[in-house]
Amino acid sequence: MKLDVFKIDGTQEGTSVELAEDVFGIEPNDHVIYLAVKAYLANQRQGTHKTKERNEVSGGGRKPWKQKGRGTARAGSTRSPIWIGGGTIFGPKPRNYRQKLNKKVSRLARKSALSYKASSEQIIIVEDFNYESPKTNEFIKMLDSLKISGKKTLLLTSEHQENIYKSGRNIDKVSILEAQKASTYDLLNHQVLLLQKSAVEKLVSVFN
Repeated sequence: MKLDVFKIDGTQEGTSVELAEDVFGIEPNDHVIYLAVKAYLANQRQGTHKTKERNEVSGGGRKPWKQKGRGTARAGSTRSPIWIGGGTIFGPKPRNYRQKLNKKVSRLARKSALSYKASSEQIIIVEDFNYESPKTNEFIKMLDSLKISGKKTLLLTSEHQENIYKSGRNIDKVSILEAQKASTYDLLNHQVLLLQKSAVEKLVSVFN
């Protein structure tokens, strides 16, 4: 599949990029995509949730009232789980939610996501560009010129470019990542993949 390369002003550069079939043209595997997204979301969890059990709640050392003679239920502590202010029964405890994903499965999932985007015509190739300093207005003009303003867009660069990152980080629905760091979730969670020309080569080299 060939895609035309656009300039940041929205006009065509006059060249095209051949998308590698083994990366952008495979038969997508929905199950590995599911595994990759599930692992990604699980790995975002901190797992620091915690409630106090009966033995951890302060107070309750004295028996509230005598065992017999009051006509009420027996009580040995004011910190019983059935009392207000008592401990929690089977409450959450800190745990590690991390899931391991095999490298081959992860690569296949990313290739499947890229293939879905390519077949859905949701990939735009833009020339390599950079700013001398952060220019959010220039970044917005580029999105308007490419007619993707307002769409959830992921810009992939071949390497970390500080000024581009700072130019687009405050724009709603825009994310900027290095090509090799984009996960399956990142690729699928955006409407448009905006790839710098050199980022296409970077993606192919990562998989090969």
